[in-house]
Amino acid sequence: MAFDNIVIPPDGKKIETTGDELNVPDHPILAFIEGDGIGPDITSASKRIWDAAVQAAYGGQRRVAWMEIYAGEKAAQLYNGNYMPEETFEALREFTVGIKGPLTTPVGGGFRSLNVTLRQMLDLYACVRPVRWYQGVPSPMKHPEDVNMVIFRENTEDVYIGIEYESGTPENEKVARFLREEMGATFFEGAGIGVKPISAFGTKRLVRKAIRYALDYGYDNVTLVHKGNIQKFTEGAFRKWGYEVANEEFAAVTLTEDKLWEQYNGQRPPGKVVIKDRIADIIFQQVLLRPREFGVLAAPNLNGDYLSDALAAQVGGLGIAPGANIGDHIALFEATHGTAPKYAGLDRVNPGSLLFSGVMMLEHLGWREAAELIRQAYEKTVAQKIVTYDFARQMDGATKVKTSEFASAVIQNL
Repeated sequence: MAFDNIVIPPDGKKIETTGDELNVPDHPILAFIEGDGIGPDITSASKRIWDAAVQAAYGGQRRVAWMEIYAGEKAAQLYNGNYMPEETFEALREFTVGIKGPLTTPVGGGFRSLNVTLRQMLDLYACVRPVRWYQGVPSPMKHPEDVNMVIFRENTEDVYIGIEYESGTPENEKVARFLREEMGATFFEGAGIGVKPISAFGTKRLVRKAIRYALDYGYDNVTLVHKGNIQKFTEGAFRKWGYEVANEEFAAVTLTEDKLWEQYNGQRPPGKVVIKDRIADIIFQQVLLRPREFGVLAAPNLNGDYLSDALAAQVGGLGIAPGANIGDHIALFEATHGTAPKYAGLDRVNPGSLLFSGVMMLEHLGWREAAELIRQAYEKTVAQKIVTYDFARQMDGATKVKTSEFASAVIQNL
């Protein structure tokens, strides 16, 4: 289709899908949203590294054809104040894979969140957040090397769906009256009211994707994170439906934690993925004290949000935490932090979150060789103590460099 402001690169080819499989050409068109605030700095640096890694891994046989699409402040300038133009959605639907920098949500009206809007409009139901430590990165943990987990956070349900009724409004009073008079509920007068939908459909497709990821990437367990001891018909149902997916669709390659101990004395049979569950408040303690016991974690929206940021703090913070929003056919990778407007244009911040989101994107394409080259080069650069200011202030003898200079150092180490 024709776009108003998006230019399709003539030297690239569209990624196609066959069922669940991507058909990736050697010169795929990948969409990118530069982002607001520090977005231009980290996007420029990261693109240089991704391109250099692809060149190093494949000797010119493969390369990315970048196509800029627009959201946030840059979109508002191009589309008469529209922060989220329709053709951005259309471009992602057509070209399947993209990556975005951090976005500012306009204050005072319009979208609740540009990020949430993208997820919901494109049905990107799985927020995927790998958490691992890289040698030399400052961490508050005694053994950060034990942390290697991937969170699958449900993106489209739970309280994030935005069904709320403000205290004092006619809508609130109507809902409150129904709950009290028709359903027998009791709660304080004047309470704000929110609705928390969690469905079998939304839960099962998330857990299905989490189990497939564990199988594809060699993780030996999937943990369902829930607060089902209290919220029995939402989060408790998430737990129940998660086990159902494992039993109905992956019975040959999974077993429950109960069966692991009853039948195998706790010794996991080769090729099996253990499905287990943990209550949400307990998991925060266990991932700190026993991180090696957890691989892939699947959680409803709010639990997954909390857990993603808490785990990131164990391995260096949000500055290097990657993420992706993935649906059945569309995948949008993203920096997981904010726009940091006070650093905008200063060429100062750590590009790690966006950089490693791009590493996830390369793996999604099947270009694992290029992805691994970046991991190794990043670790080597940090080991040389060539870092941006956020790490430099936590390391003795560090060489503090600009964002662009850090990118150059990583490229030298590819």
